Amino acid sequence: MEKNKNFIYGIAVVKSGDLTIGWIEKGSWDWGGTKPETADIEAEQVPDAPVLTLLQKNAQISPTFNIIQLDYTNIQTVMGGTLKETGEGENKKVTGWKAPTELVQKSGPWTISFVSGQTMTIPNGTILANLGGKLTLTEVSKLECQLKINKPDDDSAPYEISDTVE
Repeated sequence: MEKNKNFIYGIAVVKSGDLTIGWIEKGSWDWGGTKPETADIEAEQVPDAPVLTLLQKNAQISPTFNIIQLDYTNIQTVMGGTLKETGEGENKKVTGWKAPTELVQKSGPWTISFVSGQTMTIPNGTILANLGGKLTLTEVSKLECQLKINKPDDDSAPYEISDTVE
């Protein structure tokens, strides 16, 4: 069955570069961001409405979401720090994560694939994350994330949505 491209819904995959980050907590994705900013020009002779509206800033998105699959690589991807490895050669495996000891900015390309058949491409996103949630037997800890959308170096669009190419 072909999907209706007039709707965008459902998160299928979220990637930082080529790395698929973990499961996103159900109901946690929020586009966030800001509405466009304008300046209204008013005239004394026209009391009922502005005579001109000047655009100051385009609308922006700044998604927030929670990652609930906390393998050590996912933690490092959004928070920085270093992975702790044990073993040698083929027996080498990741067994832990250490928090960063200095300020870390994690920026780069992001893609969000939607169940509805589209993909959002973000050439230059900065991820901000912290360990959050509650430590109980009825919930899981999570990485509370905000993705800031930055202008790409090549002056292209800050993000785009296109049909997913299989």
